[in-house]
Amino acid sequence: MVHSLGLTLYNLRTRRDAPDQTTRPDRPPGRLIWLHAPSADTSRGLLELARRLIEEDGLSILMTCDSDLPPQKGMIAQPAPGDSPIDARAFLDHWRPELGVFSDGELRPSILHEAAERGIPLILVDGRSPRLMRQNDGWYPGLMRSAMQAFRHVVTLDEASARAFRRSGALLSGVQPIGRLEEESAAPPCLEAERAALARLLATRPVWLAAGLPESEEQAVITAHRAAQNLAHRLLLIIAPETPERAAPLSKLLAEREGWIVGERGADEEPEPDVDVYVADGMAELGLWYRLAPITFLGGSLSGNGCVRNPMEAASLGSAILYGPRPGKFGGMFGRLGAARAARAIGSAVDLGEAVSDLMSPDRAAKLAQAAWDVATEGADVTEHVIGLVRTLTDGGT
Repeated sequence: MVHSLGLTLYNLRTRRDAPDQTTRPDRPPGRLIWLHAPSADTSRGLLELARRLIEEDGLSILMTCDSDLPPQKGMIAQPAPGDSPIDARAFLDHWRPELGVFSDGELRPSILHEAAERGIPLILVDGRSPRLMRQNDGWYPGLMRSAMQAFRHVVTLDEASARAFRRSGALLSGVQPIGRLEEESAAPPCLEAERAALARLLATRPVWLAAGLPESEEQAVITAHRAAQNLAHRLLLIIAPETPERAAPLSKLLAEREGWIVGERGADEEPEPDVDVYVADGMAELGLWYRLAPITFLGGSLSGNGCVRNPMEAASLGSAILYGPRPGKFGGMFGRLGAARAARAIGSAVDLGEAVSDLMSPDRAAKLAQAAWDVATEGADVTEHVIGLVRTLTDGGT
């Protein structure tokens, strides 16, 4: 691999006299693949890739990320190594990965160079745009090009991203604009017998759901439901409060102050035909409510501290999504849903009521829900392609 002047300057800037003191567990015996994501948001496709490689190929997986990741059997989660020559050597000496897969496009030139020097094949997936780590950003002649040439294959989100990687020095024959990796299904489970019984009880009633609703947004949902009821008096609102402790006082408020007939899940009551609002016992059964409600408002996104639930839960279960201007940690997902016109943004209680009323048209709700489902389930072919690359490269191919 070409050692650029930029890499020399970069290594001088990031030079350390001793490697970081990260505690590393023992390396498991046998074959090990290293996956790296710069953030939790960019790790989701890699986590599904890890699961497939563990279950189908019997590989051990090392996942490095600067954010906490959910545990997974067969996967070792570690903080990302520092990007200096001494850190890179210590990391690779310990783990001895057979292959590395990076996501997104954040480049770590020192460890990329060291891995390439050792003949470790590298793949970049879910490529958006190439960039150096923010804390090490600067101008280093030839550095970006030499870092990009460490990758045998670069799988980008689209053609615009592919052009950015080609301009930055990626091997032209290795850049493939075929989309993002499949993410692990976010669909929460439910008991099918329970779903079928409630579906029969609800019959043809229009239903919408407020999922993960914080107390600060209750009034907005109440206002929206009352407005929507003016157009559909049989409309049922299901509320899954953010905390189960809020269910009983919320039910009392809705009945006494708003004059609605309220059913409480925690009291073993059913959403009978005369019930206006059905209050669930917190969020434990969201898989059930998403399947029953064609429309879902995601709580926390309007005036709370950010969306409480992963929007791909509702998307993967066929519920049309409404959300406010505060996506919280799910900003990237809402961006994808918005770009695909697979979710509708609202800015107030009035907007929410109008959106619910509009989506009571089955065709409109179904169109939004189908687009969301497409986003939630995209990437299966890309994951299969990357698994094929991993198998080819670890078998000595190119």
